[in-house]
Amino acid sequence: MAETGIAATYHGTNIPFDLREYPVPDPEPGAAVLALTMANVCGSDLHYWRGDIDVVKMGRPTPMALGHEGTGKIHKLGDGVTTDTLGESLSEGDRVVFQYFYPCMQCATCLKGHTYACPTRQFDRTQSADVWPHFRGTFAEYYYLHPKHAMFKVPDSLSDLEIAGINCALSQVVSGLDRAGLTFGETVAIQGAGGLGVYAAGIAKARGAAKVIAIDGVDERLDLIREFGATDVVDIREYETPEERADAVRDLTGGLGTDVTLELVGHPGVVREGLDMTAHGGRYLEIGNINVGWDTEFDPSVIVFKSISVIGIAHYKAEDLRNALNFLIAYKDRLPFDRILSHTFPLSQIDHAMEQQDKGYITRSALIPGS
Repeated sequence: MAETGIAATYHGTNIPFDLREYPVPDPEPGAAVLALTMANVCGSDLHYWRGDIDVVKMGRPTPMALGHEGTGKIHKLGDGVTTDTLGESLSEGDRVVFQYFYPCMQCATCLKGHTYACPTRQFDRTQSADVWPHFRGTFAEYYYLHPKHAMFKVPDSLSDLEIAGINCALSQVVSGLDRAGLTFGETVAIQGAGGLGVYAAGIAKARGAAKVIAIDGVDERLDLIREFGATDVVDIREYETPEERADAVRDLTGGLGTDVTLELVGHPGVVREGLDMTAHGGRYLEIGNINVGWDTEFDPSVIVFKSISVIGIAHYKAEDLRNALNFLIAYKDRLPFDRILSHTFPLSQIDHAMEQQDKGYITRSALIPGS
């Protein structure tokens, strides 16, 4: 009898996930199959689940595979796959982190070096989970890595709790701060102290930021981001208006504003104040706003007269994933990476996990496949 595994499939807003059993695929040459050990519930997954992004109306077929942030072990290797992306030998059972999208490496965008923006990088997500190889998302017991994937072997010194967020949240802020050119002594504002924000604080301090200012209104988040390097916080319960928050950031930076500001809230309403708190000649990193069709208003002359560079970040280069792993290894004993995930749930309780995280009862959760 063929080996099978469970995938939690998505069918639309307010519809419970359906746990479906699929045959575990044999990898084609150049591909690999992972047995997943942990899959995080990312903010983008909540956007889909709530219907902020109605992917069904947008034409995505159901049942749909969800989940992208996670880690696992090598289950099967396709012909020709003997090492990870750095050339380190791989065997069944080895723990890896992986890039969950697939730049083609051949189009004009990729050839310019912008592999993070390859137009076809998410081709696999446009297919139904009912279509081979079935395991297209991390909310499942297995995950199929297509040819041209990027993956890196994980040392035993790092736990799944510490590395589960590396292939989305951490790599994205590594990529963003790289593309923003953050340099020693500059100042940073972080709009939103969730998982992305906490990682961003750690990376910014490690790169020599003089000030890292976190903006949020949840005690647990503000406490944790301080541990990751935030030098100051702007509590939105105290500074209730956009103007007050922008003024607070300018006050903390000698009236200048921050050199780099990261939007990690995921709501377009914070963009105006983010631009207002950014310094002349600064950079505004837009990472959180993935909700298609959500509009906002701001005065574009602010960008012009302050000469602000606006940089959109959706994905990252393979080397950003490698650098994120190196950061975890180097800072394992200095930063509490294991605390970014507050709760774990069995894969079978995926609906409960979504509800708890959506209502704010927990800060960030992970699903444990096979349980």
